[in-house]
Amino acid sequence: MTVLEADVTGQRGEFTIRAQLSASAGDVIALVGPNGAGKSTLLRLVAGLVPVGGWVRIDGADVTTQPPERRPVGWVPQQGALFPHLTAVDNVAFGIGGRRARSRSMHWLEQLGIADLATRKPAQLSGGQAQKVALARALARQPRVLLLDEPLAALDAVGRTDVRRTLRAHLSAFDGVTIAVTHDAVDVATIADRIIAVDGGRVVQDDPVADAMRRPRTRWLASMLGSNACHGHVRDGGVDVDGGGRLVAPDIPPNDGTEVLVVFAPQAVTLHSRPPEGSARNAWRVVVRDLVDAGGRVRVDADGSPGVVAEVTPAAVAELGLHEGSVVWVSVKATELTVVPL
Repeated sequence: MTVLEADVTGQRGEFTIRAQLSASAGDVIALVGPNGAGKSTLLRLVAGLVPVGGWVRIDGADVTTQPPERRPVGWVPQQGALFPHLTAVDNVAFGIGGRRARSRSMHWLEQLGIADLATRKPAQLSGGQAQKVALARALARQPRVLLLDEPLAALDAVGRTDVRRTLRAHLSAFDGVTIAVTHDAVDVATIADRIIAVDGGRVVQDDPVADAMRRPRTRWLASMLGSNACHGHVRDGGVDVDGGGRLVAPDIPPNDGTEVLVVFAPQAVTLHSRPPEGSARNAWRVVVRDLVDAGGRVRVDADGSPGVVAEVTPAAVAELGLHEGSVVWVSVKATELTVVPL
Protein backbone atom coordinates (compact mmCIF):
# COMPACT_ATOMS: atom_id res chain seq x y z
CA MET A 1 0.00 0.00 0.00
CA THR A 2 1.33 3.43 -0.94
CA VAL A 3 1.73 5.59 2.17
CA LEU A 4 3.69 8.61 0.93
CA GLU A 5 3.48 10.39 -2.42
CA ALA A 6 5.07 13.76 -3.05
CA ASP A 7 6.01 16.06 -5.90
CA VAL A 8 7.66 19.00 -4.18
CA THR A 9 9.72 22.07 -4.92
CA GLY A 10 11.47 24.09 -2.26
CA GLN A 11 13.77 27.08 -2.08
CA ARG A 12 16.66 27.75 0.30
CA GLY A 13 18.21 31.06 -0.64
CA GLU A 14 19.30 30.63 -4.28
CA PHE A 15 19.19 26.83 -4.00
CA THR A 16 16.18 24.96 -5.40
CA ILE A 17 15.25 21.36 -4.72
CA ARG A 18 12.73 19.47 -6.84
CA ALA A 19 11.89 15.86 -6.06
CA GLN A 20 9.26 13.22 -6.57
CA LEU A 21 8.78 10.52 -3.93
CA SER A 22 6.63 7.44 -3.59
CA ALA A 23 6.94 4.98 -0.71
CA SER A 24 4.94 2.01 0.51
CA ALA A 25 4.15 0.65 3.95
CA GLY A 26 7.25 -0.73 5.62
CA ASP A 27 9.75 1.08 3.37
CA VAL A 28 12.92 2.24 5.13
CA ILE A 29 14.72 4.72 2.91
CA ALA A 30 18.25 6.03 3.35
CA LEU A 31 18.36 9.58 1.97
CA VAL A 32 21.95 10.31 1.00
CA GLY A 33 23.97 12.90 -0.87
CA PRO A 34 26.83 15.37 -0.47
CA ASN A 35 26.59 18.32 1.91
CA GLY A 36 24.27 20.94 0.49
CA ALA A 37 22.51 18.50 -1.85
CA GLY A 38 19.08 19.22 -0.34
CA LYS A 39 18.52 16.22 1.95
CA SER A 40 17.36 18.08 5.06
CA THR A 41 15.34 20.52 2.96
CA LEU A 42 13.51 17.59 1.36
CA LEU A 43 12.63 16.19 4.79
CA ARG A 44 11.37 19.61 5.88
CA LEU A 45 9.19 19.88 2.77
CA VAL A 46 7.54 16.55 3.61
CA ALA A 47 7.14 17.56 7.26
CA GLY A 48 5.65 20.96 6.37
CA LEU A 49 8.39 22.87 8.15
CA VAL A 50 9.21 25.03 5.10
CA PRO A 51 6.94 26.43 2.36
CA VAL A 52 6.31 23.84 -0.33
CA GLY A 53 5.52 24.08 -3.98
CA GLY A 54 3.72 21.06 -5.38
CA TRP A 55 1.93 18.55 -3.18
CA VAL A 56 2.31 15.92 -0.46
CA ARG A 57 -0.13 13.04 0.11
CA ILE A 58 -0.10 10.60 3.03
CA ASP A 59 -2.37 7.56 2.82
CA GLY A 60 -4.06 9.25 -0.13
CA ALA A 61 -4.96 12.41 1.82
CA ASP A 62 -3.56 15.73 0.61
CA VAL A 63 -1.64 17.29 3.52
CA THR A 64 0.08 20.03 1.49
CA THR A 65 -1.65 22.89 3.30
CA GLN A 66 -1.71 21.28 6.73
CA PRO A 67 0.64 22.64 9.42
CA PRO A 68 3.33 20.27 10.75
CA GLU A 69 1.48 19.47 13.96
CA ARG A 70 -1.55 18.17 12.03
CA ARG A 71 0.36 15.91 9.66
CA PRO A 72 0.81 12.20 10.57
CA VAL A 73 4.57 12.75 10.51
CA GLY A 74 7.16 12.08 13.19
CA TRP A 75 10.28 14.25 13.08
CA VAL A 76 13.63 13.53 14.76
CA PRO A 77 16.20 16.28 14.12
CA GLN A 78 19.92 15.61 14.32
CA GLN A 79 20.38 16.90 17.86
CA GLY A 80 17.06 15.60 19.21
CA ALA A 81 15.85 19.11 20.20
CA LEU A 82 14.52 18.03 23.59
CA PHE A 83 13.11 20.66 25.94
CA PRO A 84 15.84 21.09 28.61
CA HIS A 85 13.40 21.92 31.44
CA LEU A 86 11.23 18.82 30.93
CA THR A 87 11.85 15.24 32.02
CA ALA A 88 12.09 12.47 29.44
CA VAL A 89 8.49 11.38 30.01
CA ASP A 90 7.23 14.96 29.73
CA ASN A 91 9.24 15.57 26.58
CA VAL A 92 7.54 12.60 24.97
CA ALA A 93 4.11 13.59 26.30
CA PHE A 94 4.44 17.20 25.10
CA GLY A 95 3.48 16.45 21.51
CA ILE A 96 0.61 14.10 22.35
CA GLY A 97 -1.80 16.04 24.56
CA GLY A 98 -4.88 14.71 26.28
CA ARG A 99 -5.36 12.91 29.56
CA ARG A 100 -3.53 9.78 28.45
CA ALA A 101 -0.42 11.62 27.32
CA ARG A 102 1.80 10.49 30.18
CA SER A 103 0.71 6.84 30.03
CA ARG A 104 1.32 6.77 26.26
CA SER A 105 4.64 8.47 26.84
CA MET A 106 5.68 5.78 29.32
CA HIS A 107 4.57 3.11 26.86
CA TRP A 108 6.98 4.39 24.23
CA LEU A 109 9.83 4.82 26.69
CA GLU A 110 9.28 1.17 27.62
CA GLN A 111 9.16 0.15 23.95
CA LEU A 112 12.58 1.71 23.42
CA GLY A 113 14.04 0.27 26.62
CA ILE A 114 14.48 3.56 28.48
CA ALA A 115 11.57 3.62 30.95
CA ASP A 116 14.09 3.89 33.79
CA LEU A 117 15.11 7.30 32.43
CA ALA A 118 11.59 8.76 32.58
CA THR A 119 12.30 11.29 35.34
CA ARG A 120 15.64 12.48 34.01
CA LYS A 121 16.08 15.78 32.22
CA PRO A 122 18.11 16.03 28.98
CA ALA A 123 21.24 17.26 30.78
CA GLN A 124 21.25 13.98 32.73
CA LEU A 125 21.12 11.81 29.59
CA SER A 126 23.89 10.54 27.34
CA GLY A 127 23.74 11.41 23.67
CA GLY A 128 22.34 8.00 22.80
CA GLN A 129 19.74 8.14 25.56
CA ALA A 130 18.60 11.61 24.48
CA GLN A 131 18.24 10.44 20.89
CA LYS A 132 16.08 7.52 22.03
CA VAL A 133 13.84 9.96 23.91
CA ALA A 134 13.55 12.08 20.74
CA LEU A 135 12.64 8.94 18.79
CA ALA A 136 10.04 7.97 21.41
CA ARG A 137 8.53 11.46 21.16
CA ALA A 138 8.20 11.12 17.38
CA LEU A 139 6.73 7.59 17.57
CA ALA A 140 4.25 8.51 20.31
CA ARG A 141 2.37 10.58 17.73
CA GLN A 142 1.70 7.32 15.84
CA PRO A 143 3.02 8.73 12.57
CA ARG A 144 2.57 7.22 9.14
CA VAL A 145 5.82 8.84 8.01
CA LEU A 146 8.90 8.94 10.25
CA LEU A 147 11.63 11.42 9.27
CA LEU A 148 15.10 11.05 10.81
CA ASP A 149 17.68 13.77 10.09
CA GLU A 150 21.08 12.14 10.70
CA PRO A 151 19.87 10.52 13.93
CA LEU A 152 23.24 8.93 14.74
CA ALA A 153 25.66 11.61 13.53
CA ALA A 154 26.20 13.32 16.89
CA LEU A 155 26.75 10.09 18.86
CA ASP A 156 29.93 8.32 19.85
CA ALA A 157 30.62 4.80 18.62
CA VAL A 158 28.88 3.13 21.57
CA GLY A 159 25.85 5.40 21.27
CA ARG A 160 25.60 4.83 17.51
CA THR A 161 25.63 1.07 17.94
CA ASP A 162 23.00 1.19 20.68
CA VAL A 163 20.60 3.55 18.87
CA ARG A 164 21.12 1.74 15.53
CA ARG A 165 20.12 -1.54 17.22
CA THR A 166 17.01 0.12 18.71
CA LEU A 167 16.08 1.64 15.34
CA ARG A 168 16.52 -1.63 13.51
CA ALA A 169 14.35 -3.50 16.02
CA HIS A 170 11.54 -0.95 15.86
CA LEU A 171 11.56 -0.31 12.12
CA SER A 172 11.27 -4.01 11.35
CA ALA A 173 7.71 -3.85 12.74
CA PHE A 174 6.78 -0.29 11.67
CA ASP A 175 4.10 -0.30 8.96
CA GLY A 176 4.62 3.33 7.97
CA VAL A 177 7.41 4.89 5.90
CA THR A 178 10.80 5.83 7.33
CA ILE A 179 13.18 8.26 5.62
CA ALA A 180 16.57 8.66 7.31
CA VAL A 181 19.24 11.12 6.22
CA THR A 182 22.66 9.54 6.72
CA HIS A 183 26.28 9.74 5.60
CA ASP A 184 27.15 6.34 7.06
CA ALA A 185 27.37 3.24 4.86
CA VAL A 186 26.81 1.04 7.95
CA ASP A 187 23.47 2.75 8.58
CA VAL A 188 22.51 2.21 4.95
CA ALA A 189 23.46 -1.47 5.00
CA THR A 190 21.92 -2.36 8.36
CA ILE A 191 18.80 -0.18 8.58
CA ALA A 192 17.56 0.71 5.09
CA ASP A 193 16.15 -1.37 2.25
CA ARG A 194 16.21 1.45 -0.30
CA ILE A 195 18.49 4.35 -1.20
CA ILE A 196 17.42 7.70 -2.57
CA ALA A 197 20.46 9.78 -3.55
CA VAL A 198 20.14 13.49 -4.17
CA ASP A 199 22.65 15.90 -5.66
CA GLY A 200 22.21 19.50 -6.67
CA GLY A 201 18.60 19.47 -5.54
CA ARG A 202 17.60 16.52 -7.74
CA VAL A 203 17.08 12.80 -7.18
CA VAL A 204 19.91 11.03 -9.05
CA GLN A 205 19.26 7.45 -7.91
CA ASP A 206 16.39 5.55 -6.32
CA ASP A 207 17.13 1.84 -5.95
CA PRO A 208 17.11 -1.06 -3.49
CA VAL A 209 20.21 -0.93 -1.29
CA ALA A 210 21.80 -4.03 -2.82
CA ASP A 211 21.37 -2.66 -6.36
CA ALA A 212 22.75 0.76 -5.45
CA MET A 213 25.79 -0.81 -3.81
CA ARG A 214 26.53 -2.83 -6.95
CA ARG A 215 25.72 -0.04 -9.39
CA PRO A 216 26.00 3.44 -7.84
CA ARG A 217 25.29 6.22 -10.31
CA THR A 218 27.50 8.96 -8.85
CA ARG A 219 31.11 9.06 -7.68
CA TRP A 220 29.98 10.49 -4.35
CA LEU A 221 27.62 7.60 -3.69
CA ALA A 222 30.22 5.03 -4.74
CA SER A 223 32.75 6.59 -2.37
CA MET A 224 30.23 6.70 0.48
CA LEU A 225 29.48 3.01 -0.05
CA GLY A 226 33.19 2.19 -0.06
CA SER A 227 33.83 1.70 -3.78
CA ASN A 228 36.12 3.27 -6.34
CA ALA A 229 34.29 5.02 -9.18
CA CYS A 230 35.79 6.49 -12.34
CA HIS A 231 33.76 8.65 -14.69
CA GLY A 232 34.46 8.40 -18.39
CA HIS A 233 33.20 7.66 -21.90
CA VAL A 234 33.23 4.54 -24.04
CA ARG A 235 35.71 4.41 -26.94
CA ASP A 236 36.79 1.43 -29.02
CA GLY A 237 35.61 -1.19 -26.53
CA GLY A 238 37.13 0.45 -23.46
CA VAL A 239 36.50 3.44 -21.20
CA ASP A 240 38.53 6.64 -21.46
CA VAL A 241 38.57 7.96 -17.90
CA ASP A 242 38.22 11.66 -17.19
CA GLY A 243 41.63 13.16 -16.43
CA GLY A 244 43.50 10.41 -18.25
CA GLY A 245 43.75 6.64 -18.16
CA ARG A 246 41.82 3.83 -19.78
CA LEU A 247 39.98 0.86 -18.30
CA VAL A 248 38.78 -2.37 -19.88
CA ALA A 249 35.87 -4.39 -18.52
CA PRO A 250 33.21 -6.88 -19.62
CA ASP A 251 29.79 -5.62 -20.69
CA ILE A 252 30.94 -2.22 -21.91
CA PRO A 253 28.13 -0.47 -23.81
CA PRO A 254 28.65 -0.83 -27.56
CA ASN A 255 28.22 2.81 -28.57
CA ASP A 256 31.23 5.11 -28.52
CA GLY A 257 30.64 8.27 -26.51
CA THR A 258 28.36 6.62 -23.95
CA GLU A 259 28.84 8.26 -20.54
CA VAL A 260 29.62 5.68 -17.83
CA LEU A 261 30.81 5.16 -14.28
CA VAL A 262 33.29 2.33 -13.74
CA VAL A 263 32.95 0.89 -10.22
CA PHE A 264 35.26 -1.49 -8.36
CA ALA A 265 35.98 -2.41 -4.75
CA PRO A 266 39.16 -1.35 -2.93
CA GLN A 267 39.74 -5.03 -2.15
CA ALA A 268 39.94 -5.73 -5.90
CA VAL A 269 43.01 -3.49 -6.26
CA THR A 270 46.44 -5.14 -6.12
CA LEU A 271 49.61 -3.13 -5.48
CA HIS A 272 52.98 -3.85 -7.08
CA SER A 273 56.47 -2.41 -6.73
CA ARG A 274 57.01 -2.63 -10.51
CA PRO A 275 54.81 -2.96 -13.62
CA PRO A 276 52.80 -6.17 -13.12
CA GLU A 277 53.29 -9.17 -15.33
CA GLY A 278 50.54 -11.58 -16.29
CA SER A 279 46.98 -11.19 -17.49
CA ALA A 280 45.89 -7.99 -15.74
CA ARG A 281 44.53 -5.69 -18.45
CA ASN A 282 44.11 -2.70 -16.16
CA ALA A 283 47.41 -1.54 -14.67
CA TRP A 284 48.79 1.93 -14.07
CA ARG A 285 51.23 3.89 -11.92
CA VAL A 286 50.07 5.86 -8.85
CA VAL A 287 51.55 7.92 -6.02
CA VAL A 288 50.47 7.09 -2.46
CA ARG A 289 48.79 10.06 -0.82
CA ASP A 290 47.67 8.59 2.52
CA LEU A 291 47.56 5.38 4.54
CA VAL A 292 44.78 4.84 7.08
CA ASP A 293 44.06 1.96 9.45
CA ALA A 294 40.85 0.19 8.39
CA GLY A 295 40.22 -2.35 11.13
CA GLY A 296 43.02 -4.86 10.56
CA ARG A 297 43.69 -3.74 6.99
CA VAL A 298 45.23 -0.58 5.57
CA ARG A 299 43.38 1.82 3.29
CA VAL A 300 45.75 3.24 0.67
CA ASP A 301 44.65 6.43 -1.09
CA ALA A 302 46.69 7.06 -4.23
CA ASP A 303 46.75 9.70 -6.97
CA GLY A 304 47.02 8.68 -10.59
CA SER A 305 45.17 8.42 -13.87
CA PRO A 306 42.79 7.42 -12.43
CA GLY A 307 43.20 7.91 -8.68
CA VAL A 308 42.36 4.84 -6.64
CA VAL A 309 41.69 3.50 -3.15
CA ALA A 310 43.08 0.07 -2.23
CA GLU A 311 42.71 -2.05 0.89
CA VAL A 312 45.70 -4.25 1.69
CA THR A 313 47.16 -6.10 4.66
CA PRO A 314 49.73 -4.49 6.98
CA ALA A 315 52.15 -7.18 5.75
CA ALA A 316 51.74 -5.91 2.18
CA VAL A 317 52.44 -2.35 3.35
CA ALA A 318 55.66 -3.50 5.00
CA GLU A 319 56.70 -5.67 2.05
CA LEU A 320 56.21 -2.85 -0.44
CA GLY A 321 57.68 -0.24 1.90
CA LEU A 322 54.64 1.96 1.42
CA HIS A 323 54.56 5.52 2.76
CA GLU A 324 53.17 8.86 1.68
CA GLY A 325 54.82 9.68 -1.64
CA SER A 326 55.62 6.08 -2.61
CA VAL A 327 55.36 5.35 -6.33
CA VAL A 328 53.70 1.98 -6.99
CA TRP A 329 51.72 0.19 -9.68
CA VAL A 330 48.14 -0.94 -9.27
CA SER A 331 46.22 -3.57 -11.17
CA VAL A 332 42.55 -4.53 -11.28
CA LYS A 333 41.17 -7.53 -13.16
CA ALA A 334 38.68 -6.60 -15.84
CA THR A 335 36.14 -8.98 -14.30
CA GLU A 336 36.20 -6.94 -11.07
CA LEU A 337 34.88 -3.82 -12.84
CA THR A 338 31.20 -2.91 -13.11
CA VAL A 339 30.30 -0.44 -15.85
CA VAL A 340 27.21 1.69 -15.12
CA PRO A 341 25.80 3.65 -18.08
CA LEU A 342 24.65 7.13 -17.03
